[in-house]
Amino acid sequence: MIGTADLRHAVRLRPSTRPPTRYEALADEIAASIRAGTLRPGDRLPSVRQTAASRDVNPSTVFQAYYRLEARGLIRAQARSGYYVAAAAPPAEPERTSEPDTDSIAVDVGERVFAILKATMRRDVVPLGSAFPSPLLFPLQRLAKTMAATVQKLDPRASVDHLHQGNLALRRQIALRYLVDGLHVDADDLVVTNGAMEALHLGLAAVTRPGDAVAVESPTFYAALQALEQRGLRAIEVATHPREGVELGALAEVLERQRPAACWLMTNFQNPLGSLMPEAKKRELVALLARHDTPLIEDDVYGELYFGARRPPPSKAYDEHGLVLHCSSFSKCLAPGYRIGWIAPGRYLQTVARLKLSTTLTASTPAETALAAYLEHGGYDRHLRKLRQTLAAQQEAMLAAIARHFPPATRATRPYGGYFLWLELPPGVDAMELHRRALAQSISVAPGPVFSSRARFEHGLRLNYGHPWDERIEAAMATLGHLAGT
Repeated sequence: MIGTADLRHAVRLRPSTRPPTRYEALADEIAASIRAGTLRPGDRLPSVRQTAASRDVNPSTVFQAYYRLEARGLIRAQARSGYYVAAAAPPAEPERTSEPDTDSIAVDVGERVFAILKATMRRDVVPLGSAFPSPLLFPLQRLAKTMAATVQKLDPRASVDHLHQGNLALRRQIALRYLVDGLHVDADDLVVTNGAMEALHLGLAAVTRPGDAVAVESPTFYAALQALEQRGLRAIEVATHPREGVELGALAEVLERQRPAACWLMTNFQNPLGSLMPEAKKRELVALLARHDTPLIEDDVYGELYFGARRPPPSKAYDEHGLVLHCSSFSKCLAPGYRIGWIAPGRYLQTVARLKLSTTLTASTPAETALAAYLEHGGYDRHLRKLRQTLAAQQEAMLAAIARHFPPATRATRPYGGYFLWLELPPGVDAMELHRRALAQSISVAPGPVFSSRARFEHGLRLNYGHPWDERIEAAMATLGHLAGT
């Protein structure tokens, strides 16, 4: 049971900004040797026992380092023989921070994005351009049984018991998830929504007015641009690093010079880059926004899909002024199609709750009740562990396929979570033309220009590895690589 007095309006987390662990440092050192050519494809790595003795570390440390390298596709295990450098080294990672024009611009992406999205909805298309993971990865049968059982017992009055903020039992379960991760968020400080997109739209409506400017990453999730377009808002694209997210120096300059009404950012496994903002940088981000009294709409729908030892905290963890409107959902990690998300809107709670009441009123009562029951009875974390392992393996398979099939100059991000890769294609490859040619072969991709208000990133491509790897996807990757090279 969550006590409101214990959690009221408190959002506190003080995680340490730790240095790399021994196994992380060892993995990074070996990875650097592979990329420098000191260790070449096919070379055998020293045995776990040898490395443990030479480094004066526990063998489990070496195993963890090797597992990390294996998950990144840099090495492979061979039964009864040891570990070897992968025959086809993964593509190099993008290193350059984006350099957008930071003048605000009216957003007009609707038709361009709709045309791309429409292509991903065909069942005959290999969904490399999809924004969703495969529904086959989720416990949908168990959820269906839970919904059937809960709906049978549902009090008819429950449909009007929790208008505008949502089912209390579900809000308590969500508050418990925050608490496990070290954040204290009261159940009464949450609003359940129809998916994360409604949460994000409500947050945007609470802190902006038509004509305002909003700072976004570059590249950014196209749904953010669509939301700005629908509300008559202007976009300011801010320089973003492919591994560590938005550049704080560039953001500080935008805040000082243009004074946007809000920021819309994804600090955990950003779509489309997959970038993960370091914890210290998140703390600096929140402090920077607090100095300018600028709200942050934080899209954290991929936070549970981490491949490391623990969930990376959101920026909300460092928010002491109620400026961060934290948005998430169960759509990407548990229940696609149930359309249940939420927002922890901080100081904007009453505004968001009223907006919810005056628009869609409430989320689906059966879906809320079923998810609350599922979370209460356990099994969610077990499902998440399996899902993370599956996604990490599928990322490795896709990186290996890129190394085999794509032009040598292709670069690809290597995220520590989520299910997207961002590719930088060679300069001669036009992503929009590649999209058209691939679609003619029944393969969808998400070309770079849809992730920019100015249709930039002509050589960028987002690929989805959230679908079980099979011969069909392998063949599609081979075809796509061939098209990129011709």
